[in-house]
Amino acid sequence: MKIAIPYKDGEVFGHFGHSEQFKVYEIENGEILSSEIIGTDGNGHEALAGLLAEKGVGALICGGIGRGAEQALTESGIALFSGVSGDADEAVHAFLRGELGPAGANCDHHEEEHACGEGSCGESCGAGGCGGCSGCHPAPQITGKNAGKKCKTHYRGTFNDGTQFDSSYDRGEPLEFVCGAGMMIRGFDTAVADMEVGEIRNVHLTPDEAYGEKDPLLVFTVPISNMPGSEELSEGEQVYLRNTYGQPFPARVLEKTALTITFDANHEMAGKELNFTIELIEVSEA
Repeated sequence: MKIAIPYKDGEVFGHFGHSEQFKVYEIENGEILSSEIIGTDGNGHEALAGLLAEKGVGALICGGIGRGAEQALTESGIALFSGVSGDADEAVHAFLRGELGPAGANCDHHEEEHACGEGSCGESCGAGGCGGCSGCHPAPQITGKNAGKKCKTHYRGTFNDGTQFDSSYDRGEPLEFVCGAGMMIRGFDTAVADMEVGEIRNVHLTPDEAYGEKDPLLVFTVPISNMPGSEELSEGEQVYLRNTYGQPFPARVLEKTALTITFDANHEMAGKELNFTIELIEVSEA
C-alpha cells in the first residue's frame, strides 16, 4: 500500500489543502520499501484527493483538514489519519506501530474559499489569529512545560522480565516527536512532558498508559474463500486489511486452517506492562 503525507522540510505540513508537495511511502509487510516527493501543481482541497488516488495512495496522514477534503478522500477510498504533526518519517512509523487512530476533519470552521493563515479570517482561527491559526489543529491533551514542543529523546524499552523490545540507543539515533500530539503512547508522552533536558527517567506503564488491553472483538476468523490471496499467508505474518469504510488497518495472522484464517488486529503490545528508561536530549518549538 501507499501512504501520503503533506510535506515540508521533513515535517508534516499543517494543512492538507495548502500543501505544495506530498511525501508518498511504499509500504509492504509493515516496512517502508521506498518513498518519493511529489508536487501538487497548484491543486487544492478536493482536487488533491484525486491526485493521491491517481498515485495509488490508500491512506493519508495529515494535520488540519476540512470536511470537503475529507469527503473527497472518502469517495476516493483513501483512509484519513488527521491531527498529526512533527517529523513525517516518524509519523509513518507511528502508523505502522498502530499508534495512529482514524480521525475526521479537524478544520471544520473553514469554508473552501477560506485559506488558513492568509486573508482576513477575523477570530475564526482561534486566539492565535490568522498567522498561527491555532484553531485548525488540536491542542495537546498532555499537560506539562514540554507539551506541544518538539522533543528528542533516547530510550530503552523492556518487559517486566527484563527482556528488551526496543532501544534508540542501539539504533544510534534519538527519537524525535511533538509531545502530546498523539505520536507516542500516552504514558511516554506524560513522562516527557515535564522532564528537564539532560534528565533520565525510569517509568513503568500499565496497559491503559501504553497500548491498551487486548480486545477479544479484534480477533476474528474468515473463510479463506472470501479473501483471494489469503491462501498464501502464513501464521505470524503482518498484513493490512480494510474495514467496511475502506480504511486500512494492521492485523497479524493468528491461525490458519485449510478452510479458514484467523486474524488478530490488536496491537502486538496490547495487554502488556512496559518499562522505559527515557533520556531527554533536546526541546524546541514545534
